[in-house]
Amino acid sequence: MILARGAPVLSLVPGLLACAGVTAAALAVHTLELRLFGRGWIDAIVLAILIGAVVRSVWTPPAVLRPGIEFSARTLLEIAVVLLGASVSAATVMAIGPGLLAGTAVIVVLAIGVSYGIGRLLRLPRRMAVLIACGNAICGNSAIAAVAPVIDADPEDVSAAIAFTAVLGVVVVLTLPLLGAALAMSDVRYGTLAGLTVYAVPQVLAATLPVGAVANQAGTLIKLVRVLMLGPVCLGLAVAIALRRRSGPGAATADAPNRRVPLHELLPWFVAGFVLMMGARSLNLIPAAALPVLAQIATALTVLSMAALGLSTDGRAVARSGVRIAAVVTLSLLALVGLALGLIGLLALI
Repeated sequence: MILARGAPVLSLVPGLLACAGVTAAALAVHTLELRLFGRGWIDAIVLAILIGAVVRSVWTPPAVLRPGIEFSARTLLEIAVVLLGASVSAATVMAIGPGLLAGTAVIVVLAIGVSYGIGRLLRLPRRMAVLIACGNAICGNSAIAAVAPVIDADPEDVSAAIAFTAVLGVVVVLTLPLLGAALAMSDVRYGTLAGLTVYAVPQVLAATLPVGAVANQAGTLIKLVRVLMLGPVCLGLAVAIALRRRSGPGAATADAPNRRVPLHELLPWFVAGFVLMMGARSLNLIPAAALPVLAQIATALTVLSMAALGLSTDGRAVARSGVRIAAVVTLSLLALVGLALGLIGLLALI
């Protein structure tokens, strides 16, 4: 049997076992927390990231492990998101409110503009500034990967942008609950903050599941609105590049040629799957007895994926990428958090 991406199934086994080992360690530590303190101060999802990152900092996984780790960090995460759709109904979407949904779209646009401005102010090349801006505002690595061919970004720029967003994505997941607690945020407010700031859709699970189901649902829905902005943003960039190329003879050499953006870059399959599962839940097509089972599977896959994410986070690669890029990514993230808090205050959420 061959996977869609061309990797034999058996090649995934070593990496999957490595991720399972980190997951087992995370579950063991979480169980120890429960026995010693009566509660889990750090959720297993977060522990999986931490343990994986610590292992990665002292040991580079050999090539034989990479297919399984990459599969876990990406595909299993995406499957978890699809399954999570079964926990959300149309009634929940309506409860979010049109004001918050519209506000989320506005935040994405503002965040792209602010981040791009920061990048150019600190003298980053235009394409690098665009990559960081889109990754920060939409969905981290996925947005960078989708935008890169549209703007014809250099591979080195893409690698550097992804390296920083990978590390900062982990930092956000680990620190956002602390910020929510410091601000005494309700579950709805915290879920909204997570949905507006966390880079990757599956990472929203890691940031919100320890808080509660309400925070998780709100965060996931708002995050998906951000992800759905990827299509319009890619199309907007393609149009802007086409117009720029026509504005002068030198523009064609500075920007990417015209290209048709594939549908899978505009609408990731797991987002479509989430929506379909949500529709099935709303139409009562999923048996009630199956809902908790699907939720448990989604959580288990998320823990395994977070272990893979930790094993994929190379702090040394980030250090080599340069102080200027680090400053732009960090300032862009802080600006996004500020915009998110502003929207939450403006809408006076519960």
